[in-house]
Amino acid sequence: MKPQNDISNLRKDYLKSSLLENEVDADPILQFKKWWQAAKDSDIEEPNAMTLATCSNGKPSARIVLLKGIKEDGFLFYTNYDSRKGKEIESNTFVSLVFFWKELERQVRIEGVAEKTPLEESDGYFAYRPRQSQIGAWSSPQSEVINSRKILEKNVVYYNNKFNTENIPRPKNWGGYIIRPNLIEFWQGRPGRLHDRLQYTIDEQKKWKIERLAP
Repeated sequence: MKPQNDISNLRKDYLKSSLLENEVDADPILQFKKWWQAAKDSDIEEPNAMTLATCSNGKPSARIVLLKGIKEDGFLFYTNYDSRKGKEIESNTFVSLVFFWKELERQVRIEGVAEKTPLEESDGYFAYRPRQSQIGAWSSPQSEVINSRKILEKNVVYYNNKFNTENIPRPKNWGGYIIRPNLIEFWQGRPGRLHDRLQYTIDEQKKWKIERLAP
């Protein structure tokens, strides 16, 4: 029976590339950097946008955050530690990330453990942020219920006056996380929904194994 709604009728065939075992790096972080560079070179808007999924008390939640660094052992982002995601990470450090670069017909899934970055790293990044973003970090009680936007606007005025003539310090409840991966999957769209999926998993000796998954 032919679907009658517009959503079911949406179709796209993926034709741009392939992903073969003999073409990828043995280290998934290096392979990610190759795909990351390709995403940047393709003029994708905000290629660093990623879905962060957390879970607390058996209930998952997800939101978009921005990647702010790639290290040899993980992926960096910054947030309010008192936010919902911060509290959920505090109770369960296992998280998942997803990048989707539709222009390249590519997706990357990452599973790993979140750890707070050292204070000096968070200080350094916060000092680099635009002043407006620094004031925003002080002004927003992230994830809390507020009566109206006027609360935020009043806070912005207050903190702009408070830090009028000095460098703005980092709030103690704001900082970075590094996601140390134990699984990274690279997905490349292919015709007929027979997509390429290569999964990297790490063993106790910190060595990566590559396996192909059925689409």
